[in-house]
Amino acid sequence: MAETKLKTNVLNPFENIIERLFELFDNKKLRYPVLILTMVFLIYLPLTSSRFTQEIMTNMFFYVVVCLGLNIIVGFAGLLHLGYAAFFAVGAYVTGIMSATYGINFWVTLPFSIVAAIIAGLAIGAPTLRLRGDYLAIVTLGFGEIIRFTVRNIGITGGAVGLIGIERPVLFGVVLNQIMHFYYMFFILAIMAIFVSYRLHDSRLGRAWQYIREDEDAAAAMGINVVSTRLYAFIIGSAFGALAGSFFAAKMTAISPDSFMFVHSVMILLAVVLGGMGKIPGVVLGAIIVTLFPELSRDIGQYRLIIFAAVLLVLMLYRPQGIWPERQYISTKK
Repeated sequence: MAETKLKTNVLNPFENIIERLFELFDNKKLRYPVLILTMVFLIYLPLTSSRFTQEIMTNMFFYVVVCLGLNIIVGFAGLLHLGYAAFFAVGAYVTGIMSATYGINFWVTLPFSIVAAIIAGLAIGAPTLRLRGDYLAIVTLGFGEIIRFTVRNIGITGGAVGLIGIERPVLFGVVLNQIMHFYYMFFILAIMAIFVSYRLHDSRLGRAWQYIREDEDAAAAMGINVVSTRLYAFIIGSAFGALAGSFFAAKMTAISPDSFMFVHSVMILLAVVLGGMGKIPGVVLGAIIVTLFPELSRDIGQYRLIIFAAVLLVLMLYRPQGIWPERQYISTKK
C-alpha cells in the first residue's frame, strides 16, 4: 500500500496542489470575491482589448454554453453523446431559415428553435434511451451525421452552400452588428447557462440524474423512472444547444453544414471530459482551455495542434477524472 501511494505521488506530483487549490476555491468566502472580480474584469475587457481578443472571448462564451448543455446529458445523467453538434445545428438553421427566408425577427425565432431542438431530442431520445454505453454513443453519432446530411441535401437550408443573409438582432432600436455587442450577448448567455446548470444540479431532477449516472439499476429500484428522467436530460441539453446555435447564426449571418461537423461534437465532449464531468466550474474551465489554448499558441505555427494534443494526453494520463472533478471522484481515487 505504501509503495502504491509513493508511486502515485511520484507519477503525479502536482495532483495534491491542484486539489488543494480547488478545495480553496470551493470555500464560499473566497469564491464570491473571485467571481465578482472575474465578472468586473470580463465586463471591462472589451473596452480595452482588440477585436481579435473580443472574437476569441466570444467564441469562449459560446463554448461555455454548449459545453454546459452537453454536461447535462453526459455529466449529470451519464449518457455518452457523440452528436451534440446536431442540436445547435437545428437551432441555427431554424433561426436562419425564419430570418433569412421569411424575414422574421430574430428574437421571435428563439422559441421556435428551442422547440425544434426539443423535438429532435425526443426523436433521438425516446426510442434509444433504453440503450447503454457504446450502443447509445453509436446512435447519437449517427443522429448527428443524419442532421448534417439532411441540411446539406434539402433546398430550404441552402444545401451544401448553406444560408446567407441572416438578419442581425435588434435590441432597443440598436442593430447588434459589432463584435462587442456579441461579446456581451454571449457573456450574458453564458452567465444564464451557468445559473440554470446550478439550479438543475441542486434540484430533485438533478439528484435523480446523478443517481442514474452512478447506478442505473439501484436508481430504478428506488422508484426513479430511468427512461423519462434521461429524456429530460436530452430535452434540456438540446435546448441549451439550440439557443447557442441561434445566437451563433445571428453572429455569423451565414451558416453551412460544415459548421456542424462531427469534430465539433468531439471538441465539446473533450471540453466536458477534460474539465471534469458533472462539475460545472470544471466544464467551464474545460471550455476555456479548448477555446483559448489553440488560439494563444498560433505563433507556434503548424505544430500547435500537435502540442495541444500532447498536453491533453498528459492531462488525461495524470488526471483521468478531469482537471476539476466532483469531490466524490477525488475521494474515491484516494
